[in-house]
Amino acid sequence: MPFTPVLHAEWIKIRTLRSLVGSLAAVLLATAAFSALASASPDAGDTDPLFSAFFGISFGQIAAIAFGTTALSSEFRGGGLRLTLAAAPDRRRWFAAKATAIALPVLAVGLLTGGVTLLVAKSALGASGPTWAEGLRGAVGCGLQLTLMALFATGLAAVLRSGVATLSLLIPFLLIVSFVIGDMSSGVADFLPDRAGQVVLHSSYDGPLGPWSGLAVSALWAAAALLAGAWTIERRDA
Repeated sequence: MPFTPVLHAEWIKIRTLRSLVGSLAAVLLATAAFSALASASPDAGDTDPLFSAFFGISFGQIAAIAFGTTALSSEFRGGGLRLTLAAAPDRRRWFAAKATAIALPVLAVGLLTGGVTLLVAKSALGASGPTWAEGLRGAVGCGLQLTLMALFATGLAAVLRSGVATLSLLIPFLLIVSFVIGDMSSGVADFLPDRAGQVVLHSSYDGPLGPWSGLAVSALWAAAALLAGAWTIERRDA
C-alpha cells in the first residue's frame, strides 16, 4: 500500500480517539495556563522574561508525551497491530506513517500554543517582556520542542510496547530526574532531550548549547528513539 493511504488511515485513528484529542487540547491549555501564571509573577520580567513567557512548556510537553505514547501504544491492545499490518504489511512504511500522523497535529497545536502563549505573556509583562524577535523564536521553538518530545515518546513506546511503561518512565524523568541530574552534574543535563530543546526558550544561555543546537540535540534523541522503535516493530511479532 502506498504511503499516503496509510497516513490517511493513521490520521483517522488519531482524530477519532477522544483521549488523543484531549491530549492535544491539554498541550495548549497546560502550556498557556502555567505560562500565564508565571508571567503574572511580580518578578517575572526581572529574571528571564522569555522563559517566564513560555514557562508552561514544562507541563505542556507532558501532554505531548502522553499524546505520542497513547497514539502508538493503542496499537498493542486487542491485537490491533496485527489488523493494521494485515492492511499495511510494510512495517517500516506503516511506522513512518504513524510517526508522521503524530508529528503533524502536535506541530500544528504546538505552533498555535506558542503563538497564544506569546500574546498572553506580552499582555501580562508589557515592556518588561521579551522582544517580538525573541518571542517569535520562542513560539517556533515551543512548537518544535513539543513535537520532538511527542516523537521521542512514540519511539520509546514502540520499543517498550506499553503505554503505561513509557509514561511511568518518562513523566518521573521529566518532573524529577532531569532536575536532580541538572543540579548534581556539570553540563551533562544540558544534553538531555527536555532541557536541550528548552534552551530556545531562554533569553540568554551560558551552557554549551544555543537555541537551535539545543533543538538539534532534542531532534537526535527523537530520531534515535524512532529508529529503535522502527527496529523493534520490524523484528518483533505483532
